[in-house]
Amino acid sequence: MDDSKPDAAQAAEAPAKELDAATQRQHQDPTVSPMTDGKESTTIAQNDATTSAVGTSTSPAAGSSAPPKSIEIDKSKPEDFDGEVATTNELPSEETIKKIENYTILDKDGKTRTFKSLYSGNNVARRVLVVFIRHFFCGNCQEYLRTFSESISPESLLQLPVSTFVVVVGCGDPALIDMYIEATKCPFPIYTDPTRSLFNELGMTMTLALGSRPAYMKKSMWKSSLDSIGQALRFVPKGLVLKSGDQRQVGGEFLFEPLDLVTPITTPQDERPMTMGSFQDPSSGGNAQVEEKKVTWCHRMKTTRDHAEIPELMEVLGLDGHGKPIEDQDRWSKALASRKGTGLSMASRMSKLSEANEPTKL
Repeated sequence: MDDSKPDAAQAAEAPAKELDAATQRQHQDPTVSPMTDGKESTTIAQNDATTSAVGTSTSPAAGSSAPPKSIEIDKSKPEDFDGEVATTNELPSEETIKKIENYTILDKDGKTRTFKSLYSGNNVARRVLVVFIRHFFCGNCQEYLRTFSESISPESLLQLPVSTFVVVVGCGDPALIDMYIEATKCPFPIYTDPTRSLFNELGMTMTLALGSRPAYMKKSMWKSSLDSIGQALRFVPKGLVLKSGDQRQVGGEFLFEPLDLVTPITTPQDERPMTMGSFQDPSSGGNAQVEEKKVTWCHRMKTTRDHAEIPELMEVLGLDGHGKPIEDQDRWSKALASRKGTGLSMASRMSKLSEANEPTKL
C-alpha cells in the first residue's frame, strides 16, 4: 500500500480549510498574508524568510512583458504537508530547563505534579529519558511505543550500572491515558501536558508532514489510520474524541542526566522518612541535596513519524544490541546507520573512557 498518504485523522484537519479562506481574503486585501499556525499576519515580513511565493499574483502593468509579481508570504513557520520541518536538535539551555522545571503536568487521574519531579528528586533514577509523543489517537506514536517497549523494558534498564528510567509525555486529556496504555502496552508511566507549554519551550514544533516510513512502523499506514479512527469513535459518548491533543504537534526525546558521573553518597538524613501529615514536593528532595540534572542528548521530530529509531536510543542509553530487527532490510539498515539526535550521553562518555583506558594491544 502507499504509505506516502497522510492518515485519515491528519487529512481531515481544519487548518487546511482555514488556510484556503485566508488566501481568499488575501485576494481582497493584499496586506493580509495567509495563516501560519492558525493566526493571520496583518503585515508582510521583510526578512529572508519571505522568499517563497503562492500562486496568487498581482497583475503586471499594461503592455509589460515581465512576469507577474508574486505575493510574498511569511515562511518562517512551516506549512502543513510541506516536507520536513526546519527544526534543530540543539540541546536546551540551563535557563530553559530552569524555566520549565516547575511547569505542571497531569497523570492519568488528573493529578498535578511538576515536570522536574519526573527526572529529579528522591526515589528518581539518575538518568531519565523523557519521550514526548503526539496526540493520543496518533497511530504512528502508538506503533513507536509498542516497538520501543519490545526492546527497552524496565527489566533491561535495571541491568545498567547507573539507574535509568523512561517517562512518556503527551498533550491530550488525561482521561485518555488509560486507553493509550492499553493500546501500546507501554510499561512506563505516561503523563500529559495539555497546554503544550513544555513542547513549546523545548522547541518542538507543529506539522502534518508524514515523512519517510521509519523502521519502528510495522503496521501499514491504512491499518494504523483505521485503528486510530476506531479508537476515537469509542470515546464519542464520553466527549473525548476531540480532546486527544493538537494533531499538528510533534514531539521528541530528551535525556536528563547528572552533571557528574560520580554517584552521590547518601547520608542517614537522606533516608529519613517524612513525618505523618507533612507535605513534600517529590522534586524538592526534602532536606537532602538534590542532584542537578541537564539534558545531555535530545532529538526533535521533523515529521509526524520521525521519532529517534530504537537502535539509536539503545546506544544512547547504553543497552546492548540494536533491538528486534524487522523484515524490511532497507529500513532496518537505515535505522542501524542513521543517528538523528545530538549530544553526548553518560553511556557514550563512559564508553569513550573505557576505550581510552584499554591497554594497547601489541
